[in-house]
Amino acid sequence: MAMVSIKDVAARAGVSPGTVSNVLNRPAKVAPATRERVEAAIRELGFVRHGSASTLRAGHSRTIGLSVIDIGNPFFTEVAAGVEDVASELGYAVILGNSAGSPDKEERNLGVLAEQRVRGVLITPSGEDPARLDRLRERGISVVLVDHPAHRPDQCAVAVDDVAGGRAAVRHLLARGGHGVAYVTGPLTIRQCAERRRGAAEALAAAGLDPASLRVVGAAAMTARAGEQAAADLMAGGLPEAVFCANDLLALGVLRALLRAGVRVPDDVALMGYDDIEFAAASAVSLSSMRQPTYQLGRIATELLLDECDNPAEHAHQHIMFQPELVARESTQ
Repeated sequence: MAMVSIKDVAARAGVSPGTVSNVLNRPAKVAPATRERVEAAIRELGFVRHGSASTLRAGHSRTIGLSVIDIGNPFFTEVAAGVEDVASELGYAVILGNSAGSPDKEERNLGVLAEQRVRGVLITPSGEDPARLDRLRERGISVVLVDHPAHRPDQCAVAVDDVAGGRAAVRHLLARGGHGVAYVTGPLTIRQCAERRRGAAEALAAAGLDPASLRVVGAAAMTARAGEQAAADLMAGGLPEAVFCANDLLALGVLRALLRAGVRVPDDVALMGYDDIEFAAASAVSLSSMRQPTYQLGRIATELLLDECDNPAEHAHQHIMFQPELVARESTQ
């Protein structure tokens, strides 16, 4: 069966091959009625573009990369949904990479994205070394930071104020009248963990308490299983009056272990998570959490990235910082 060509589509739609090319690559430049006629011809003929050939001609593909630090975390799944929705609306595909918090794996993933000639990369970096991102820019690949602030003016970033989130979470726990607060966290090399800890300490100081009294319990990963182990460490050292966890998965693991041990939440221990994932409201004791505009992070970051790719002359770099929202439920009431 012969391959359908752009010329075949043009003949069916009654337009020039150049118009078909614009519909495929720059649809905004084509009048809606003409675009619909071309798209109908594409569907009728079963035309499939030759992706590698169009990439070679243009010097890049209609793909973007998304690099996250833990795709198993529902937070990043929701971010990815926002990214994919915008990309699909604008005719782009998304290549997903999961660094698992490893700078080495992240470096390899970025190398693959560069080889694929992606238009741009959305990334939640696993460290603070900007060199690997600078190398992408040197190759003409735009980069936007997701859930991470930018420290340079020539860089777009969409993030959430994690210091403010940590501060609000612990202020809410202290409002119950307790004083002993523990912070269950993943590795403090992760920026979000460190900044939420900083906010927690600031809340203690604002309440007239010693910030050093914040009991930090480290977990090897930000998962429910790691949260269960952290709860064992908490109970071995004597339970505090309140526990703030760096994300909801940790908090759900802590909750499961506490309930199994006969600890009443919130009567014996108040418990607070972060991210407000879907499972937070559905847990055995509904979990109080700090809600982030997760889906919006993905959408807005993608809009910024593709604007920089498609309109480099007019594009203005933006640093967008959202504020998290306290959601109080049974675990702190």
